[in-house]
Amino acid sequence: MLKIAFASNDRARVNLHFGGADSLVVYDVSAGWADLVGVGQFVKADPTGTSIRAGLENTAQDKLAAKLEFLKDCTAVYAANIGASAIRRLMLAGIQPIIVDEGHDIVDLLNEVSLAICCGGLPWVEYAVAKAGSAARVAGAGAVGAGMGERYELITSIGDLPD
Repeated sequence: MLKIAFASNDRARVNLHFGGADSLVVYDVSAGWADLVGVGQFVKADPTGTSIRAGLENTAQDKLAAKLEFLKDCTAVYAANIGASAIRRLMLAGIQPIIVDEGHDIVDLLNEVSLAICCGGLPWVEYAVAKAGSAARVAGAGAVGAGMGERYELITSIGDLPD
């Protein structure tokens, strides 16, 4: 199972810039299923420009610290935009940053990840699945608990795609 986050304020579409996001939605995604497991609410960050933000990393004014803590168990985060500094920090935390068009449907992206878990095709998913498989064998990991009541049945094969 992979934890995937989305910068969204409506739980339906990716519609926020990661740095300024006041809401992140997290799903556990496995072959054929996605369960909503968390929604993080954050103080809306005002865009301040690069020169003003310089030197704020790991300070009380660091707008990314709370988001990175919330996402610490996630494999990837989808957002409408992600700044270079945030990309660097996400990657250092082992989280794949993914920029998609604003308004991209979350269920479509969940289906894409589910299909990649089953069939491959997204290198970051293949890497994460291989890494999770190694960790599960070493740790003897079991099933993750139930989500927050929102569950989607997803695509698991090319034959499931609509015509």
